[in-house]
Amino acid sequence: MKFGAMDHLDLSNPLSQADHFEDRLKLGEMFDAAGFHCFHVTEHHFTPLGGGSVPSVYLSALAQRVKNMRVGTLVYALPAHQPLRLIEEICVLDQMSRGRLDIGFGRGSVPEELAYMGVDTAKTREIYDEGLAIVEQGLRDGHVDFAGKHFNFRDVPLHLRPFQKPMPPIWYGVHSTESAERAGKARFNIVVNENTDASAKYIGDFRRSLAANGHTGADPFIGLARTIVVADTDAKAMEIADRAHDVFQKNFTWMHRRHNRTPMHWGLDTKFAELVAMERSFAGSPESVTRFLEQQHRETGANYSVLRFSFGDMTFAEMSRSIELFASKVMPALAKVKELA
Repeated sequence: MKFGAMDHLDLSNPLSQADHFEDRLKLGEMFDAAGFHCFHVTEHHFTPLGGGSVPSVYLSALAQRVKNMRVGTLVYALPAHQPLRLIEEICVLDQMSRGRLDIGFGRGSVPEELAYMGVDTAKTREIYDEGLAIVEQGLRDGHVDFAGKHFNFRDVPLHLRPFQKPMPPIWYGVHSTESAERAGKARFNIVVNENTDASAKYIGDFRRSLAANGHTGADPFIGLARTIVVADTDAKAMEIADRAHDVFQKNFTWMHRRHNRTPMHWGLDTKFAELVAMERSFAGSPESVTRFLEQQHRETGANYSVLRFSFGDMTFAEMSRSIELFASKVMPALAKVKELA
């Protein structure tokens, strides 16, 4: 089983923003040294959650600081991007990382963020579908010819090309049977961030869709997203997680509270202990975290752990200690479990 890290880069700590980003780049170097497969950054705008609002800029810096780890987006919010410009960004980033880029795409989970940009939020599905078709065509073919409802491009030459052929691996967030089937049809890599039972169901739906669409061979990456805090004792880990999550959830719901609406995806706006009860997060000693992740992967069938170690007002010392303990004790223990190898 491989491990990845995910981060919102949320602006929750008292550091200057320059120091905040530098600390996160240092954590990226730690993930690389520990043998993590990929670092995934989210994209949000106009909110304290949105430290990763310009994913390509951040990932270009990270790609120069790490030697082996891949870098990627979970996800580019496609309606926020002009598709031709995004193709060029992806090509430059893939070249600068020498083929260590993974790309994920989504509609954007917070409509108000897109509305500030002038996007018609009632049409984000249409905009997403057209945008993804354009980006895939441009990366694959080196030119774009597209006539749609929202975009029209005629014989656009693209001299920037991706390092990876025909394009970097594509990721998709799965939240339903419909999205699992869509991802299976396209043979995308996926990430699921639901409770254990729902994650197992959607992963099963995804695998059935792969088979129904004639995709054979090894599975794509099937990621299970979980928030993790590792400390020397269970009590210390929960103390850190409780405090930091209370700060993080204020940023997670900041835009929703500003517009007096309910979040589209429930879960991250609850207390940390509630997320633990839902088996979407965990804080504990290395031994406890090992048991939790082993159980999660056995029950869901996921083959990739996408772990969030950094959130809220966690200090650099707390985050780095969590990663050190995970790398030195949890990863070796899970590697000994043959069913997860």
